[in-house]
Amino acid sequence: MSKPPPPPSPLDEPLWIFPFEVMEVGDSFFIPTMKPAYMTYAIENGAKRASTKVKVYTTTKDGVLGVRAWRVA
Repeated sequence: MSKPPPPPSPLDEPLWIFPFEVMEVGDSFFIPTMKPAYMTYAIENGAKRASTKVKVYTTTKDGVLGVRAWRVA
């Protein structure tokens, strides 16, 4: 018999799947996060694995902290 995993803390980030394959140059997406430096790192590494170039900036949308990533190449 196995125990269920503990509930995530409010600051835990979920597993993200980034839409690089369907993005065209100039497209962007916003991800809300309490850890913008970590999310920037995750997006940049995901883009590198997908052979895509992105620019990522910390920003807010509707008063919510997050990061926005633009596909640049």
